Amino acid sequence: MKILIVGGKGTIGSKVSAHFSKKHEVIIAGRNSGDVQLDMADSDSIKGMFEKIGKIDAVICTAGEAKWGDFDVLTEDDFYIGIKSKLMGQINLVRIGKDYMNPGGSFTLSTGILADHPVLMTTSGALVGGAIHSFVKAACLELKNNIRINVVSSGLVEDAVEHYEAYFPGHNPIPMNKVVNGFVKSVEGASTGEIIRMYDNC
Repeated sequence: MKILIVGGKGTIGSKVSAHFSKKHEVIIAGRNSGDVQLDMADSDSIKGMFEKIGKIDAVICTAGEAKWGDFDVLTEDDFYIGIKSKLMGQINLVRIGKDYMNPGGSFTLSTGILADHPVLMTTSGALVGGAIHSFVKAACLELKNNIRINVVSSGLVEDAVEHYEAYFPGHNPIPMNKVVNGFVKSVEGASTGEIIRMYDNC
């Protein structure tokens, strides 16, 4: 397969890219690195990326940002960071990318445990994750040409423990190979409209 991985140089994306590149043609997209560049918050940038790479068999997204902070101090613009990047960025990957997807292809989006089990300072991230889950369950009903869509939602991954452990007290880190398998299930399996949850101790 020809697989586009948006965020393929990141903490999760790099492991996902390494796995799929063993058997498939992998194209990595990122803001400042990779084979092609794009701005997740800019639909014109997304359109230009697809025009450059052409037809594909799968899109995986492990990118997008959202603002962390106390609810009392988050501004409207702070919420729009996640809405424009993590939420609409992934929606636009599907909305625009479906016209470049080969029949039977798939989209695999990403969220995280905050959509189901938020912690302090994550109202923005939880909002975005929950919205993406709802989007996937609805979009799968309307995508044509046997195109599938799923979302991988992971807990605190082991490679991010050093930076985020304090925010997730009592959470068991998720092994990276388990997280990668969530993406494998989506891309190489047959399911659609599924929220593939990779949680532990919740």
